[in-house]
Amino acid sequence: MPYPLDAAAVRSWCGLALEALGRERERIDAINVYPVADGDTGTNLYLTLESAARAVEAAFDGHTSAGTAPRLADAIGAMAHGALIGARGNSGTIVAQLLRGMTEVLAAGDGSADALRQALRRAAASTYEAVAHPVEGTVLTVATAAADAAERAAAGVAGAGAAEVARAAHEGSRTALQATPGQLAVLGRAGVVDAGGCGLVALLGALADALSGEVSATPVAVRADAPLPEAAGCEVAGRAAEDGRGGPEGPAFEVIYLLEAGDAAVARLRTRLDGLGDSLVVVGGDGLWNVHVHVDDAGAAVEAGIEAGRPYRVRITHFGGVTRAKEPAMTARAVVAVVPGPGLAGLCAEAGATPVAVRPGEPPASGELVQAIRQAHAREVMLLPNDADLRHTAAAAAEQARTEGVRVALIPTRSAVQGIAALAVHEPGRSFDEDVVAMTAAAGATRYAELAVAERQSWTMAGVCQAGDVLGLIDGDVVVIGSDLTRIATAVLDRMLSAGGEMVTLVLGADAPDGLAERLERHVRARHLAVDTVVYEGGQHAAPLLIGVE
Repeated sequence: MPYPLDAAAVRSWCGLALEALGRERERIDAINVYPVADGDTGTNLYLTLESAARAVEAAFDGHTSAGTAPRLADAIGAMAHGALIGARGNSGTIVAQLLRGMTEVLAAGDGSADALRQALRRAAASTYEAVAHPVEGTVLTVATAAADAAERAAAGVAGAGAAEVARAAHEGSRTALQATPGQLAVLGRAGVVDAGGCGLVALLGALADALSGEVSATPVAVRADAPLPEAAGCEVAGRAAEDGRGGPEGPAFEVIYLLEAGDAAVARLRTRLDGLGDSLVVVGGDGLWNVHVHVDDAGAAVEAGIEAGRPYRVRITHFGGVTRAKEPAMTARAVVAVVPGPGLAGLCAEAGATPVAVRPGEPPASGELVQAIRQAHAREVMLLPNDADLRHTAAAAAEQARTEGVRVALIPTRSAVQGIAALAVHEPGRSFDEDVVAMTAAAGATRYAELAVAERQSWTMAGVCQAGDVLGLIDGDVVVIGSDLTRIATAVLDRMLSAGGEMVTLVLGADAPDGLAERLERHVRARHLAVDTVVYEGGQHAAPLLIGVE
């Protein structure tokens, strides 16, 4: 029995899409050869839809508590927003834009067949607008074919409803997907269809099922030269494993972040990022954007975002310097580090680590750390939580990764400066146990301090502080309270160096006063002989100042 395209249908669509991508995740990962053969397209699409589904459920919960029923605009808007803030990878970012394009039409429409037709057309067009250099034979082509099929169904079938239009779009996308190996050489060489397009077919199939009330059993073949397999879903071709080379060696890093910025600033950002790398996709609008790019200089990509607006949820994945093959080569050992602020994320990425950048008050979940461990593509991983409050979360992530065959060592770093010290002595060439001992010792030999601004009146070990006071914390405890950040920083440094030290590390947040680093460096030179100082930019969302003394 057909169902109307309303809020309930969107909720059902999310659930069915999540189930479909959950079933097909590994198969889609296995045929991922373009734009980078890093074997994670299926996983990225699943995580993107998982975020979309959570947002839809939250919208329903909000209306239930208010005693109202959500409208189609509420549900589809929540789905698009959830996908935007949770988009992963190139394909996930494009799908987020596709959903946003549908929302632009359906939020003002009535859920009719004609509205769905227009929404699919707008969705396809918006994906081309988001990609810096569109390539045919990809998810973009599949989206356009789906829109074309929806147009034909709406025009050619008298009284066609939204369910018929959705089913036609799904069938059109399936046909287009099978043609992708003939449109994109790398797919033809590997003998597989486009992985992102395969995910879109699953998404559109879920939409058709949600509106028709009938589960489609039509399979999707992923071999360019294979008949349709008997089992439903995306079947993995054997030849893909034999020849998965996706072209010449490409950029070393994938950089993704959310960005709060205006349209003009984003236009300038597109131009700058386009000159830094490839696979550039910028999606969103109304002041919130999701930026995705592959670059060799991760720091420069993040800095470009800082100049454009306020980047956060920065994720930098190191491709490991391998060629673009279907399966990324496993490295012997890698480091995964949780860091506050994009500056430290760039620093860690340049050192070869996989950073997980966080904002204050938004600690990562264990699942996010597990995903970062997977993306490191290593048999052995050093996990640096860099926060005492994350020790249980990090331990859970390490345990989960171990069940997947990865040897994980949890280095007990309680601050980003301890993580920097541990990363500095990391040596993949020595034995795993020796590396663990060296990194743990370096972290333990580093005292850490932080300057923060009090948000409200409270009791501390140093007395009562008022909202707006500058707090100096050493090893997590407040030791000094004042009004001038530079004076508090100097007092904290002197306390820490009174017990000796050879190296001072300063990490400056975006709110640090101009010239602070220079004044502190002069103070150290004048008061503490033979002590070196190194300065890093933490960027936005880092504390005003982090201090480490080794």
